[in-house]
Amino acid sequence: MGLAHEELSSEIIGAAIAVHRELGPGFLESIYENAMAIELQRKGLSFTRQKEVVICYDGFDVGRHRLDLFVENTFVVELKAIKNLEDIHFAVVRSYLKAMEREHGLLLNFAKAPLEIKRVILTI
Repeated sequence: MGLAHEELSSEIIGAAIAVHRELGPGFLESIYENAMAIELQRKGLSFTRQKEVVICYDGFDVGRHRLDLFVENTFVVELKAIKNLEDIHFAVVRSYLKAMEREHGLLLNFAKAPLEIKRVILTI
């Protein structure tokens, strides 16, 4: 991961840590998404919430999905508030990265203390 991506991931993680420190575990994912939007905005980062992604199969549009956060046109950020992350959560982020033709993702689980942070890299 290049320096620019390392700096950006650090900014996103810093925002998530600030949110987790203030709110703690126990809320719905949408609450954390709202708080993350405030923190990302404070940091001057561009982002899209609930970005719609077209899923294609063999050149055909087979459906749509929404990403929690898409930051600086680079990072797919998936927010969770669950007891444990499982392999399927990583597979979902990799699928989003593939659909967006991006390499870098973060999976953030706000239900854990401390905040659970996992990087997801898709080699294109």
